[in-house]
Amino acid sequence: MKKIAVFTSGGDSPGMNACIRAVVRTGIFRGLEVYGINRGYEGMIEGDIKQMNSHSVSNIIQRGGTILKSARSSEFRTPEGRKKAYESLKALGIEGLIAIGGDGTFTGAKIFYEEYGIPTVGCPGTIDNDIYGTDFTIGFDTAVNTALAAIDKIRDTAAAHDRIFFVEVMGRDAGFIAVECGIGGGAEFVMVPETKTDLDAVVNTLKSHREFRSSSIIVVAEGDELGNANEIMAMVKTKVDNPAKDFKVTTLGHIQRGGAPTARDRVLGSRCGMGAVDGLIAGKAGCMSGVINNEIVYTTFADCIGKSKPIHPDHLALIEILNI
Repeated sequence: MKKIAVFTSGGDSPGMNACIRAVVRTGIFRGLEVYGINRGYEGMIEGDIKQMNSHSVSNIIQRGGTILKSARSSEFRTPEGRKKAYESLKALGIEGLIAIGGDGTFTGAKIFYEEYGIPTVGCPGTIDNDIYGTDFTIGFDTAVNTALAAIDKIRDTAAAHDRIFFVEVMGRDAGFIAVECGIGGGAEFVMVPETKTDLDAVVNTLKSHREFRSSSIIVVAEGDELGNANEIMAMVKTKVDNPAKDFKVTTLGHIQRGGAPTARDRVLGSRCGMGAVDGLIAGKAGCMSGVINNEIVYTTFADCIGKSKPIHPDHLALIEILNI
């Protein structure tokens, strides 16, 4: 293998640049030519591909987002679009791919590998931490710390005004961010997609706390089955027999995706990037480079996409135990 290419796809996450940097510099160190594909699968189709050198990735490890940018590509979902992408890669003699992204990125990579046989190794880039085959995903730690910093500030104003705050964090299908923020931020209740929310338990918790706690924080993952934070707040408000109590909602949104990555995400991105390059050289394909128990491991795209990653029961138990 002489030429490989790297791209980022789907939602951006802090630490993607660290991963790109590691791919480029590891590839060069191993004697490969490394190319960067701009705007994910869309750029692959359009041939928006450039050769990268060590200087191309200087001064990016501390930056959020992705220097290669990202884009959704409806055309890549079609056989015709994937054929165009293959022709773009073939024209440059690219023999291997490294895909940095999440579930959607790996789904596309799996199909593309099965159709055209270009060896592809993925790196888990998503703030949601919902990819099977790695203890943590690139960007998760930064997103948690960003949300936690906001929750700490919200608690100050909640206490000052005796308010109940519902704080909505990202997590359409997974509640990892909500759970870690709930534990770290001392939330009175956490609502996640993985468990059925007991609205009466929320109300009872607030009632039992009102004698010795003037304010409360409830963390809501955006994918909770009862709805978003505004909808849940309205339900709870009708059941709490204190009409004078002030209820507020804060939706943190895309602030969780931005900002400088933490040291943990920079190291994780770097390790996964190096592992992906070394995996390609070793003949691995159709798999993801992740870290489990501090060791680089390779998990097939089929397992990454098809197997669920559960929240540890101890984490859910901690929230209940620590907030009595």
